[in-house]
This record gives sequence, structure tokens and C-alpha cells, in this order.
Amino acid sequence: MPTAPVNGIDLYYEVEGAGPTVVFAHGIGGNHASWFGQLPRFRERYTVVTFDHRAFGNSHDDPAGAGRSRFVDDLEGLLDHLGIERAALVAQSMGGGTCSAFAVRHPERVSALVLADTLVGIDEPPEIKAVMDGVRKETSELSQLERVLGPVFREREPERTALYAAIASFNAANRHNLGGDLGPKVSAEALTATGVPILFLVGEDDVLMPASQITAFHRLVAGSKLVVVPRAGHSAYFEEPDAFNDAVLDFLAGAGW
Repeated sequence: MPTAPVNGIDLYYEVEGAGPTVVFAHGIGGNHASWFGQLPRFRERYTVVTFDHRAFGNSHDDPAGAGRSRFVDDLEGLLDHLGIERAALVAQSMGGGTCSAFAVRHPERVSALVLADTLVGIDEPPEIKAVMDGVRKETSELSQLERVLGPVFREREPERTALYAAIASFNAANRHNLGGDLGPKVSAEALTATGVPILFLVGEDDVLMPASQITAFHRLVAGSKLVVVPRAGHSAYFEEPDAFNDAVLDFLAGAGW
């Protein structure tokens, strides 16, 4: 089982394909296995790296309960372990906090950044924060599947809904027990200053990160692009993989990666 010794833990990862490197960072309901809908297409033209954040999937260890506070350091350690100097980062939800902070810290190591269904780790301007505070309150009592999968998908795809739950069940951490803090939040100005090509992608039915608020933040990041995926909730990559893959592959090609 491939692991990288980083920051006192063994971080699980998998590498497939050949070409420029694309790293996928999962959300709090996922792990490396979540990206099965992306792997077949991306590995045709890229070296694809998937990994488990500490306390998720096969990255079982987090002895000090550091959680989020080491996510960015762990990603840096993984890239160093694999000898990857520069990569495109594709992040969903929680993974967005990891990758946006990494891009601000190390813009020279990021060729492109995809932030899917996420404002995690973002310094929300007052008008966005006011809406998002209401969203966070309204969704706090929803079940995990109601939070992360859109209603159209749950009704249409009961088998894949069960698969999502099964993948999530392999995680030691969840939204209730994950410790640590990502640290200083990332502003629109800081993301713009990286000079990294950025794509914001969001499901039109996302109840956790509404498309309206992702759109509003995208407009503050100069030069960034936006894709809204129809009929998808918070897990657009899982619910509508073809649309997600098309959008990300087109963006990476346009970014010269």
C-alpha cells in the first residue's frame, strides 16, 4: 500500500497515467476512491495523483488530532515525496481549503486550480458571509446524503447513492469529529495575486455551497472562470461525472496544462 511519510503520519496515495500531473483532493465525505468517475479519462493524458487526507480512507493516522491544521503541509510533503515540482490541483468541498491555501502559499508549484463546490477556507466578503451563515444554519440538521447529493440524483440513482455512503464509511473522520483549523482564510485578492488559472465549478442544486454564492465569489477573483453543472448537487464530480470531466479537461487544456 503506497504511503508517503509526511509530518509524522503515513499519507496514502495512488498514482496512475502519464504526462503532466493532476492532483485530486477529496471532500469530507470522500477519500481517494471517490474519484473513480474521473480516473479513466484523466489518466489518458495526465499523471493522476489521488490521496487520502489524514484521518480519511487509508491515511488512518492522526495521533495528535491535528486534522485540518496539517492538510496544506501534508499536500506539500506528498508532492515532495513524489518529486512533483508543479501540478494542477482539482479540489472538492473540504479539499478546496487544502488546495486554495496551498496555491496562495506556493503559487509557483500550481499550474491550475479547480475549486469544485467549495468556499471552504475562503475569506467570505460580508455580503457572501451573510448568506452563507444562513445556509450553514439551514443545512446543519440535514442528513449527510441530503447535504452532499442533489435530490434529482438521490431519486434517480439509488445504487450510486448507496455507493457514496459506502465510500464515506471508510473514513475515521467526519464533519462532527474532524479537528484542527486550516489557518488564515484565503481572500479573493490573494487568489488573484497567485496568477494561477482558476476554475470555480458548482452544481446548480448545491444546498451547502449555493451556485449564487460561488458565482458571486468567482466575480471577485480576476480572470477566474465559472461552470455551473446542471442537475447536480454538492458532489458534481460524482453526480454528473461526464459534465464535470468535460469542464475540467477543457479548462486544463485552455490553461496550457
